[in-house]
Amino acid sequence: MSLTLTRRLAATAATVVLTGGLATATASAAPTGTDVPTEPTSGACAFAPLEDQTYSTFVGMPQDPAVTPSRGDSQVMLATNHGDIPIVLERDKAPCTVLNFEFLTRAKYFDGTNCHRLTAYTTPPAALSVLQCGDPLGTGWGDPGYSFKDELDSAQALENWPGFPDGSRKVYPRGTLAMANGGPDTNGSQFFLVYADSRLRPDYTVFGHVTEEGMKVLDTIVAGGIDPGTEGTPEDGAPAIGATIERAKRSGGH
Repeated sequence: MSLTLTRRLAATAATVVLTGGLATATASAAPTGTDVPTEPTSGACAFAPLEDQTYSTFVGMPQDPAVTPSRGDSQVMLATNHGDIPIVLERDKAPCTVLNFEFLTRAKYFDGTNCHRLTAYTTPPAALSVLQCGDPLGTGWGDPGYSFKDELDSAQALENWPGFPDGSRKVYPRGTLAMANGGPDTNGSQFFLVYADSRLRPDYTVFGHVTEEGMKVLDTIVAGGIDPGTEGTPEDGAPAIGATIERAKRSGGH
């Protein structure tokens, strides 16, 4: 069995494709009064509006300078119903991804959203232990109405998973902050926090880490267990005790 992590759920005997949503998706049109552009931004990140806005919550697109800031860290506090999860965004790993996350934080995009998926695949050869967040719909189908490119150098630099000297599977270590996606260059708003070393292809942009203080809160959510609902499994469902980002805000950095 191989494990991948995307925004939507599909499962076969050979592959488990993990996403945030287990419930039936509910359409959510872009807010009235917010015009969705038709062309990508002209800067280095080239944020591109989606043709299909059915599941989008559009709050605009990031300012995209010709040269994307790539030095220094940015700190964001995810204030949840179980306590604060401080995360550190690392520009040198993924400058466009950090730029996007900062924009969505300022736009209050994450405020009041549920972290809609918790996974606990631990039976060999599977290994995927993540909390996935960032979808205002809470279904795994939601997006910000645009997408942007992968930044995979840091993922490819991760340690190889034992038995994969070719680097086709990597160790995404505990504490990693990375983007979920629906395939190459389909990043949007959904992201995941790794609470135990996980085996993944190096297809998911690593853009920061969770602090030790934040990991304690994440461990509390994980200890509450998984609610598989009607479509999940004991290893894959919503956090049983819920996990809501009540507010995301910049808390420092340079």
